[in-house]
Amino acid sequence: MTNPPDVSVIIVSYNTRELLRECIESLRNAALEIIVIDNASSDGSAQIVAECFPEVRLMANADNRGFGAACNQGLQIASGRYALILNADIRTTENAIERLVQFMDAHPDAAACGGQLRYPDGRIQPSCARELTLWAVFCEQSLLAKSFPRTRLFGGYWRTHWDFSSTIETEQVMGACLMLRRPFPLFDESYFLYCEDTDLCHRIRQAGGKIYYVHDAVFIHHLGASGEPQRADMVIYYNKGKERYFRKFHGAWQARVCRLLNKTGALLRTLIGVGGVLLTLGRSARAKRYTRTFWRVFLQS
Repeated sequence: MTNPPDVSVIIVSYNTRELLRECIESLRNAALEIIVIDNASSDGSAQIVAECFPEVRLMANADNRGFGAACNQGLQIASGRYALILNADIRTTENAIERLVQFMDAHPDAAACGGQLRYPDGRIQPSCARELTLWAVFCEQSLLAKSFPRTRLFGGYWRTHWDFSSTIETEQVMGACLMLRRPFPLFDESYFLYCEDTDLCHRIRQAGGKIYYVHDAVFIHHLGASGEPQRADMVIYYNKGKERYFRKFHGAWQARVCRLLNKTGALLRTLIGVGGVLLTLGRSARAKRYTRTFWRVFLQS
Protein backbone atom coordinates (compact mmCIF):
# COMPACT_ATOMS: atom_id res chain seq x y z
CA MET A 1 0.00 0.00 0.00
CA THR A 2 1.40 3.40 -0.97
CA ASN A 3 1.52 6.23 1.51
CA PRO A 4 -0.94 9.10 0.96
CA PRO A 5 0.55 12.26 -0.58
CA ASP A 6 1.53 15.12 1.67
CA VAL A 7 -0.77 17.51 -0.19
CA SER A 8 -3.98 17.29 -2.18
CA VAL A 9 -4.23 20.42 -4.34
CA ILE A 10 -7.85 21.37 -5.01
CA ILE A 11 -8.44 23.71 -7.95
CA VAL A 12 -11.87 25.12 -8.79
CA SER A 13 -12.07 26.16 -12.43
CA TYR A 14 -14.55 28.33 -14.28
CA ASN A 15 -13.71 29.56 -17.78
CA THR A 16 -9.97 30.05 -17.17
CA ARG A 17 -8.73 27.32 -19.52
CA GLU A 18 -5.26 28.61 -20.39
CA LEU A 19 -4.52 29.83 -16.87
CA LEU A 20 -5.72 26.47 -15.55
CA ARG A 21 -3.27 24.76 -17.91
CA GLU A 22 -0.43 26.95 -16.56
CA CYS A 23 -1.49 26.24 -12.99
CA ILE A 24 -1.41 22.46 -13.45
CA GLU A 25 1.86 22.62 -15.38
CA SER A 26 3.44 24.43 -12.42
CA LEU A 27 2.39 21.55 -10.16
CA ARG A 28 3.32 18.52 -12.28
CA ASN A 29 6.87 17.95 -11.04
CA ALA A 30 5.84 17.62 -7.40
CA ALA A 31 4.46 14.52 -5.64
CA LEU A 32 0.95 15.88 -5.28
CA GLU A 33 -2.60 14.70 -5.65
CA ILE A 34 -4.22 17.23 -8.00
CA ILE A 35 -8.01 17.53 -8.00
CA VAL A 36 -9.83 19.84 -10.41
CA ILE A 37 -13.48 20.70 -9.87
CA ASP A 38 -14.87 22.36 -12.98
CA ASN A 39 -17.98 24.46 -12.44
CA ALA A 40 -19.63 23.96 -15.85
CA SER A 41 -17.07 25.99 -17.83
CA SER A 42 -18.03 26.81 -21.41
CA ASP A 43 -14.45 27.33 -22.66
CA GLY A 44 -13.27 23.72 -22.66
CA SER A 45 -11.53 23.83 -19.27
CA ALA A 46 -12.71 20.35 -18.29
CA GLN A 47 -11.80 18.91 -21.68
CA ILE A 48 -8.25 20.23 -21.56
CA VAL A 49 -7.73 18.63 -18.15
CA ALA A 50 -9.10 15.29 -19.34
CA GLU A 51 -7.02 15.30 -22.53
CA CYS A 52 -3.72 16.80 -21.35
CA PHE A 53 -3.50 15.84 -17.68
CA PRO A 54 -4.73 12.25 -17.24
CA GLU A 55 -3.12 12.04 -13.79
CA VAL A 56 -5.46 14.75 -12.47
CA ARG A 57 -8.66 13.75 -10.68
CA LEU A 58 -11.36 15.66 -12.54
CA MET A 59 -14.91 16.32 -11.42
CA ALA A 60 -16.95 18.18 -14.05
CA ASN A 61 -20.11 19.71 -12.61
CA ALA A 62 -23.17 20.07 -14.82
CA ASP A 63 -23.94 23.41 -13.16
CA ASN A 64 -21.92 26.17 -11.55
CA ARG A 65 -22.20 25.27 -7.88
CA GLY A 66 -20.16 28.18 -6.58
CA PHE A 67 -16.65 28.27 -5.17
CA GLY A 68 -17.26 26.91 -1.67
CA ALA A 69 -19.44 24.02 -2.78
CA ALA A 70 -16.88 22.99 -5.41
CA CYS A 71 -14.06 23.18 -2.86
CA ASN A 72 -16.08 20.91 -0.58
CA GLN A 73 -16.35 18.34 -3.37
CA GLY A 74 -12.57 18.26 -3.53
CA LEU A 75 -12.06 18.24 0.23
CA GLN A 76 -14.38 15.25 0.61
CA ILE A 77 -12.29 13.07 -1.73
CA ALA A 78 -8.81 14.42 -0.91
CA SER A 79 -6.37 11.83 0.43
CA GLY A 80 -3.44 14.08 1.38
CA ARG A 81 -2.26 14.95 4.86
CA TYR A 82 -2.98 18.56 3.94
CA ALA A 83 -5.34 20.13 1.42
CA LEU A 84 -4.30 23.21 -0.55
CA ILE A 85 -7.12 25.26 -2.04
CA LEU A 86 -5.58 26.96 -5.07
CA ASN A 87 -7.17 29.29 -7.59
CA ALA A 88 -6.96 28.22 -11.23
CA ASP A 89 -5.25 31.54 -12.04
CA ILE A 90 -2.27 30.85 -9.75
CA ARG A 91 1.17 29.47 -10.60
CA THR A 92 3.41 28.04 -7.93
CA THR A 93 7.05 28.99 -7.64
CA GLU A 94 9.83 26.56 -6.74
CA ASN A 95 9.36 24.94 -3.31
CA ALA A 96 6.35 27.12 -2.43
CA ILE A 97 4.10 24.20 -1.54
CA GLU A 98 6.96 22.39 0.21
CA ARG A 99 7.48 25.50 2.34
CA LEU A 100 3.83 25.49 3.43
CA VAL A 101 4.10 21.80 4.35
CA GLN A 102 7.29 22.45 6.32
CA PHE A 103 5.57 25.25 8.20
CA MET A 104 2.50 23.16 9.03
CA ASP A 105 4.67 20.24 10.17
CA ALA A 106 6.69 22.54 12.42
CA HIS A 107 3.61 24.29 13.86
CA PRO A 108 1.05 21.73 15.05
CA ASP A 109 -1.10 24.58 16.38
CA ALA A 110 -1.63 25.82 12.81
CA ALA A 111 -5.03 24.77 11.46
CA ALA A 112 -4.46 26.70 8.23
CA CYS A 113 -1.93 28.86 6.44
CA GLY A 114 -1.49 30.78 3.22
CA GLY A 115 1.43 31.88 1.12
CA GLN A 116 2.57 35.20 -0.30
CA LEU A 117 0.74 36.14 -3.49
CA ARG A 118 2.40 38.23 -6.17
CA TYR A 119 1.03 39.79 -9.33
CA PRO A 120 2.72 38.65 -12.57
CA ASP A 121 4.78 41.87 -12.57
CA GLY A 122 6.26 40.98 -9.17
CA ARG A 123 4.25 43.32 -6.97
CA ILE A 124 2.96 41.84 -3.72
CA GLN A 125 -0.79 41.25 -3.51
CA PRO A 126 -2.23 41.61 0.00
CA SER A 127 -3.44 38.13 0.88
CA CYS A 128 -3.88 38.10 4.65
CA ALA A 129 -6.31 40.22 6.61
CA ARG A 130 -7.59 41.06 10.04
CA GLU A 131 -11.14 40.31 11.14
CA LEU A 132 -13.86 41.70 8.87
CA THR A 133 -15.63 44.57 10.65
CA LEU A 134 -18.04 47.32 9.69
CA TRP A 135 -15.13 49.76 9.98
CA ALA A 136 -13.28 47.76 7.32
CA VAL A 137 -16.34 47.91 5.05
CA PHE A 138 -16.65 51.66 5.63
CA CYS A 139 -12.99 52.25 4.75
CA GLU A 140 -13.39 50.16 1.61
CA GLN A 141 -16.63 51.72 0.38
CA SER A 142 -15.63 55.31 1.20
CA LEU A 143 -12.38 54.77 -0.76
CA LEU A 144 -10.34 55.70 2.33
CA ALA A 145 -8.58 52.32 2.24
CA LYS A 146 -7.60 52.90 -1.39
CA SER A 147 -6.64 56.56 -0.86
CA PHE A 148 -4.57 55.95 2.29
CA PRO A 149 -3.40 52.33 2.09
CA ARG A 150 -0.19 52.96 4.02
CA THR A 151 -1.99 54.07 7.18
CA ARG A 152 -2.95 51.55 9.85
CA LEU A 153 -6.24 53.36 10.47
CA PHE A 154 -7.58 53.00 6.93
CA GLY A 155 -5.42 50.21 5.48
CA GLY A 156 -5.49 47.92 8.50
CA TYR A 157 -7.93 45.31 7.23
CA TRP A 158 -5.79 44.05 4.34
CA ARG A 159 -2.62 45.10 6.20
CA THR A 160 -1.60 47.39 3.33
CA HIS A 161 0.34 49.56 5.78
CA TRP A 162 2.75 46.61 6.08
CA ASP A 163 5.29 45.11 3.64
CA PHE A 164 4.32 41.39 3.98
CA SER A 165 7.97 40.51 4.63
CA SER A 166 7.58 38.19 7.62
CA THR A 167 5.54 35.20 8.73
CA ILE A 168 2.77 36.11 11.17
CA GLU A 169 -0.35 34.75 12.81
CA THR A 170 -3.36 36.40 11.23
CA GLU A 171 -7.15 36.35 11.37
CA GLN A 172 -7.61 35.16 7.80
CA VAL A 173 -5.78 34.32 4.60
CA MET A 174 -7.20 34.53 1.10
CA GLY A 175 -8.98 31.43 -0.18
CA ALA A 176 -7.02 31.71 -3.43
CA CYS A 177 -4.15 29.96 -1.62
CA LEU A 178 -5.25 28.25 1.58
CA MET A 179 -3.68 25.14 3.11
CA LEU A 180 -5.81 23.18 5.60
CA ARG A 181 -4.92 20.50 8.14
CA ARG A 182 -6.96 17.34 8.62
CA PRO A 183 -9.73 16.94 9.59
CA PHE A 184 -10.60 19.34 6.77
CA PRO A 185 -13.22 21.96 7.64
CA LEU A 186 -15.84 22.52 4.95
CA PHE A 187 -16.96 25.80 3.43
CA ASP A 188 -20.44 27.19 4.05
CA GLU A 189 -22.10 26.57 0.68
CA SER A 190 -24.65 29.36 1.17
CA TYR A 191 -21.94 31.73 -0.10
CA PHE A 192 -21.83 31.43 -3.89
CA LEU A 193 -18.63 33.42 -4.40
CA TYR A 194 -16.52 35.58 -2.06
CA CYS A 195 -16.39 35.71 1.74
CA GLU A 196 -16.67 31.93 2.05
CA ASP A 197 -12.97 32.03 2.99
CA THR A 198 -13.63 34.79 5.55
CA ASP A 199 -16.37 32.63 7.06
CA LEU A 200 -14.17 29.52 7.11
CA CYS A 201 -11.25 31.30 8.76
CA HIS A 202 -13.58 32.80 11.36
CA ARG A 203 -14.94 29.34 12.24
CA ILE A 204 -11.42 27.88 12.40
CA ARG A 205 -10.45 30.53 14.95
CA GLN A 206 -13.71 30.07 16.88
CA ALA A 207 -12.75 26.40 17.24
CA GLY A 208 -9.35 27.37 18.66
CA GLY A 209 -7.25 26.91 15.52
CA LYS A 210 -4.53 29.32 14.45
CA ILE A 211 -4.00 30.74 10.97
CA TYR A 212 -0.67 31.94 9.58
CA TYR A 213 0.61 33.93 6.64
CA VAL A 214 3.87 32.34 5.39
CA HIS A 215 5.86 35.02 3.59
CA ASP A 216 8.48 32.83 1.89
CA ALA A 217 6.02 30.52 0.12
CA VAL A 218 5.47 32.56 -3.05
CA PHE A 219 2.69 32.09 -5.62
CA ILE A 220 1.94 34.13 -8.76
CA HIS A 221 -1.70 35.25 -8.98
CA HIS A 222 -3.42 36.59 -12.10
CA LEU A 223 -6.02 38.48 -10.09
CA GLY A 224 -9.10 39.45 -12.08
CA ALA A 225 -8.83 36.66 -14.63
CA SER A 226 -12.61 36.60 -15.06
CA GLY A 227 -12.36 39.88 -16.94
CA GLU A 228 -14.17 43.19 -17.14
CA PRO A 229 -17.53 41.93 -18.48
CA GLN A 230 -18.14 40.07 -15.21
CA ARG A 231 -16.97 42.87 -12.91
CA ALA A 232 -20.43 43.94 -11.79
CA ASP A 233 -21.37 40.34 -10.98
CA MET A 234 -18.18 39.89 -8.97
CA VAL A 235 -18.80 43.03 -6.91
CA ILE A 236 -22.43 42.05 -6.31
CA TYR A 237 -21.40 38.58 -5.11
CA TYR A 238 -18.75 40.15 -2.87
CA ASN A 239 -21.20 42.62 -1.34
CA LYS A 240 -23.80 39.92 -0.72
CA GLY A 241 -21.11 37.70 0.81
CA LYS A 242 -20.14 40.42 3.29
CA GLU A 243 -23.77 40.94 4.26
CA ARG A 244 -24.27 37.20 4.76
CA TYR A 245 -21.14 37.05 6.95
CA PHE A 246 -22.34 39.86 9.22
CA ARG A 247 -25.85 38.38 9.45
CA LYS A 248 -24.45 34.97 10.39
CA PHE A 249 -21.92 36.05 13.01
CA HIS A 250 -23.04 39.51 14.18
CA GLY A 251 -26.77 39.76 13.65
CA ALA A 252 -29.30 41.38 11.33
CA TRP A 253 -28.54 44.99 12.27
CA GLN A 254 -24.88 44.74 11.29
CA ALA A 255 -25.92 43.09 8.02
CA ARG A 256 -28.25 46.04 7.33
CA VAL A 257 -25.49 48.53 8.06
CA CYS A 258 -23.16 46.58 5.75
CA ARG A 259 -25.79 46.71 2.98
CA LEU A 260 -26.17 50.46 3.44
CA LEU A 261 -22.39 50.93 3.22
CA ASN A 262 -22.23 48.74 0.11
CA LYS A 263 -24.96 50.76 -1.61
CA THR A 264 -23.33 54.04 -0.61
CA GLY A 265 -20.01 52.86 -2.01
CA ALA A 266 -21.63 51.82 -5.29
CA LEU A 267 -23.38 55.19 -5.60
CA LEU A 268 -20.13 57.04 -4.85
CA ARG A 269 -18.35 55.10 -7.60
CA THR A 270 -21.25 55.71 -10.01
CA LEU A 271 -20.95 59.47 -9.41
CA ILE A 272 -17.18 59.28 -9.95
CA GLY A 273 -17.85 57.50 -13.24
CA VAL A 274 -20.39 60.14 -14.28
CA GLY A 275 -17.80 62.80 -13.50
CA GLY A 276 -15.32 61.02 -15.75
CA VAL A 277 -17.88 60.87 -18.57
CA LEU A 278 -18.60 64.59 -18.24
CA LEU A 279 -14.94 65.59 -18.06
CA THR A 280 -14.16 63.65 -21.25
CA LEU A 281 -17.33 64.85 -22.97
CA GLY A 282 -18.49 61.28 -23.29
CA ARG A 283 -15.42 60.11 -25.18
CA SER A 284 -14.05 57.79 -22.48
CA ALA A 285 -15.32 54.24 -22.96
CA ARG A 286 -13.66 53.28 -19.68
CA ALA A 287 -15.60 55.95 -17.74
CA LYS A 288 -18.86 54.83 -19.34
CA ARG A 289 -18.15 51.19 -18.50
CA TYR A 290 -17.21 52.09 -14.92
CA THR A 291 -20.44 54.07 -14.52
CA ARG A 292 -22.62 51.26 -15.90
CA THR A 293 -20.87 48.69 -13.69
CA PHE A 294 -21.43 50.48 -10.41
CA TRP A 295 -24.92 51.70 -11.26
CA ARG A 296 -25.82 48.04 -11.73
CA VAL A 297 -24.10 47.20 -8.44
CA PHE A 298 -26.10 49.95 -6.72
CA LEU A 299 -29.39 48.63 -8.11
CA GLN A 300 -28.72 44.96 -7.37
CA SER A 301 -26.74 44.97 -4.12
